[in-house]
Amino acid sequence: MDYYSKEISKLIEELSSLPGIGAKTAQRLAFHILNMPVEQAQSLSHAIVNAREKVRYCKSCFTLTDEELCPICKDQGRDHKVIMVVENTRDLVAYEKTGKYEGVYHVLHGAISPMLGIGPNDIRLKELMVRLEQDVDEVIIATNSSLEGETTAMYISKLIKPTGIKVTRIASGVPVGGDLEYIDEVTLLRALEGRTEL
Repeated sequence: MDYYSKEISKLIEELSSLPGIGAKTAQRLAFHILNMPVEQAQSLSHAIVNAREKVRYCKSCFTLTDEELCPICKDQGRDHKVIMVVENTRDLVAYEKTGKYEGVYHVLHGAISPMLGIGPNDIRLKELMVRLEQDVDEVIIATNSSLEGETTAMYISKLIKPTGIKVTRIASGVPVGGDLEYIDEVTLLRALEGRTEL
C-alpha cells in the first residue's frame, strides 16, 4: 500500500537509490525538498544536472573536474615530478586536506579485484604508465590498505620498478581495511611521511 501520492513516492524512491540513503533518510530529504521555496528546489535540480553534464575527468590525473585540467594539475607551484596514486577522487581530497603534500596525483578509479572481475585494464593504469614517460622522480602508492588496495600497490610497483623511478608506499599509519576518505588528516600525514620504498 502506498502512503504517499505517486510523485512523492517517486521522489523518495529516487533519493533512496543513492548510496548511504535509507528509506527514512529518503523520506526526510523528500519532505525537506517539498517544503523548500520553488527557486531553491530548482537551484538544487540545476546543480545536479549541470554537474552531471559538465564534470569530466582531468586529462592528466583523471580526477573529476569541470575543466580540461584540474586546479592541482594546472598549479605550476606543485612538484610534477612526484605523483601520488590514489583509488578515487575522495582519497585525493583526503590528502589535500592535510595541506602538506606538494606533488600531483593520479586517480585510478578503482582497485584490482579478481573476485569482482576488476583487472588492471579496468582501472587507469595505462594512463599512469604514459605519464611516467615524462620526467618523474617518485611514485607514491596511496591505495587503501585493503586486500584490493595491497594487490593494486604490488602490481603497480612491479610495473614501475623496471623504469628506474622510485616507488614508495604510504606507511601503515592507515589502518588495515580502512578507507582513506574516512581517516583524519594527522594519520594521513604520518602515513605519507613514513612511506617506504617498494
